[in-house]
Amino acid sequence: MKFEKVIKMLIVSSYSPRECGIATFSNDIVNAVEIVFGETLPVEVCALQNSDQNFSYNAEVTYILPVDSLEHYRLVAEKINERNDIGLVCIQHEFGLFRGDYGDYILSFILALNKPIVTVFHTVLPNPDEKRKKIVHAIADLSDKIIVLTKNSETILIRDYELPKMKTIVIPHGNHTVLWEQKEELKNKYDFSNKIVMSTFGLINKNKGIETVLRALPEIVKKHPEVIYLVIGKTHPEIICCEGEKYRDILTGIVHELRLENNVIFINEYLQLWQLLEYLTVSDIYLFSSKDPNQAVSGTFAYAMSCGCAVISTPIPHAVESLVNGNGILLNGFDQPEEFEKAILHLIENKAERIAMGKNAFSLAHATTWENIAIQYRLLFDQLTNREEDLKFNFPPIKLDHIKKLTTDFGILQFSKFSQPDPESGYTLDDNARALINMILYNQAFPDNKTLKLASIYLNFIEGIQRNNGWFDNYKSFDHQLTKQNGEVNLEDANGRALWSLGTVIAHRESVPTDMIVRAEKCWNNAIKRIDDIKSPRAIAYALKGLYHYYSAHKKESIKQKIEKFADELLRHYNINSAENWCWYEDYMTYANNVLPEAMMYSYLVTKNPKYKKIAAITFDFLLSHYFMKGQIKVISNRGWFKKENERVFYGEQPIEVATTIIALDLFYEVTKNKKYKDQLKLAFIWFLGNNHLKQIMYNPENGASYDGLEDKHININQGAESTLCYFKARLIMEKYAVN
Repeated sequence: MKFEKVIKMLIVSSYSPRECGIATFSNDIVNAVEIVFGETLPVEVCALQNSDQNFSYNAEVTYILPVDSLEHYRLVAEKINERNDIGLVCIQHEFGLFRGDYGDYILSFILALNKPIVTVFHTVLPNPDEKRKKIVHAIADLSDKIIVLTKNSETILIRDYELPKMKTIVIPHGNHTVLWEQKEELKNKYDFSNKIVMSTFGLINKNKGIETVLRALPEIVKKHPEVIYLVIGKTHPEIICCEGEKYRDILTGIVHELRLENNVIFINEYLQLWQLLEYLTVSDIYLFSSKDPNQAVSGTFAYAMSCGCAVISTPIPHAVESLVNGNGILLNGFDQPEEFEKAILHLIENKAERIAMGKNAFSLAHATTWENIAIQYRLLFDQLTNREEDLKFNFPPIKLDHIKKLTTDFGILQFSKFSQPDPESGYTLDDNARALINMILYNQAFPDNKTLKLASIYLNFIEGIQRNNGWFDNYKSFDHQLTKQNGEVNLEDANGRALWSLGTVIAHRESVPTDMIVRAEKCWNNAIKRIDDIKSPRAIAYALKGLYHYYSAHKKESIKQKIEKFADELLRHYNINSAENWCWYEDYMTYANNVLPEAMMYSYLVTKNPKYKKIAAITFDFLLSHYFMKGQIKVISNRGWFKKENERVFYGEQPIEVATTIIALDLFYEVTKNKKYKDQLKLAFIWFLGNNHLKQIMYNPENGASYDGLEDKHININQGAESTLCYFKARLIMEKYAVN
């Protein structure tokens, strides 16, 4: 079913600037949906507020529901019913948000609504009395789907409230993306470089159990006076109304009593998001001391894990689910200072274990970034409004941040640990050739001297790794020395990529400084002497791309002849290895497969030989038939190549294969104008944006990097040069397809 106009989602919730955890939660969802889906899924908000409250909201708030007026629940619902552009109403439910017995006023709203409804239960209490059970049952019966934030909450709903499992779905609490390397940078910024920083944050109330941590600190600071404990957050506004700062005064009294003034810092503010994330990022240890055993979920807990903190927590359900396999320390009970003392001392005195816990938590948190949570909400929205075919993603902005971070004065480094460049990985010609091509193309689209400076660095690396005889090595260490890998690994692919990159520079003489053209041509002229040493099909294909680009600038007959010679060699491989059900150049498919038919098409463009074009199309379509299935791209796995006689292995997908598919599709569409190639190109790119089997983004929204691999159950969130450069090239190509 297709809709001619855009259908919206309406979120019913407390909302920023109201100081409330669920208000922040809903604001984060609205922002994430806008980032990931843009105008294809507009979100409006119906803000919940008490009669004595009056907030100034952003434009997305189009309705206000006074929660203490039963009549208004029906009136607001009727106004929403009049809107034919609202396709789904998403209610953020917490018993305390609504008035009546156990917040049963909300039933008047739901009963009056004539729209599909999803209700998000933030609190699910076990062992309910009959009144609570009936209200929850009524909400569930009137909702099309119930969202819970943990598996434990789902279990309680099924076991204690007797809800059918098919009614519920688990969509976890979201978190924000931060960069691992910022931990040390921010410690310097806040002058905490020589400190062990611990923190707790959130709206302060007595259920936080902060006094438990304070009672644990005296023995800790005796042994480790460098410990700093940050208590971040204002007192909860509703607590202020009832009892003022009574609880905070108790906490400051304990600090004075235990003489902890030099070790405990109260940050009595409702912080902006960036400030909060910075405080959490500098924290070595996060302390979650809640005294409520029924607290289903905690946004503060989720944020701390995503910032790479080693977490010590009381056993609330969220912590029990999350603190597994070395992600933190789960305490046995509540309100037990001695347990906190023991756990904190253990992590302070075992730095390697503490860092490992933080890294494990950081890795685990990727699956629940707000962008990934937005995808889950969108998929549910499409399902309930019969709009699955209308799924569209917003293109992220092009960012050079990670490429710049990986680049030294010598070249681009090969690997990263998370987003932190790894100098020990050294440099490769492969990556510097890719980087050079990217910067030349980026500069053509967005001219900038800083981009050309990067291009010059990569060209300099290529010049420096060329032997006197014209052949190229591939590997250099961080101290600029050739490594033994150059004698152990076939270098043909790297030499082919070098020719491709040099040809790209030469072809862009109108947008590249003359001195770079001169350098590239000198390097090319030396390399072309050895081109006949390239024998493997993939290396030949890379070289053909270089020859094509060079020929676009210099129409030399000798270059055309080399193109014909190499194209005929690929044709020979095709004739040897192809069969009735195997239209390919080799008896297996490995990596960067698309470059082979792409090179054949480039050969046709120079020679106009129709057999090159015919084989290019046959082999490319054969490859695409194995890549596109059920509305997604699934490329060849790095776990096992796809051999002619064997079954294919799935999972273990890498960005290089998706990106080279996009590069080839772009060429084939330009040449043939066949719409199927444009459609497949767009489908391939949204693999990066979440249209993959994990429904998770494959790019880092903070720095423009790409993650290294899509596995069967997780994403490898290291961000190496190859993955990032391949994604960058794909994203640059998509600029042409952003509108049409």
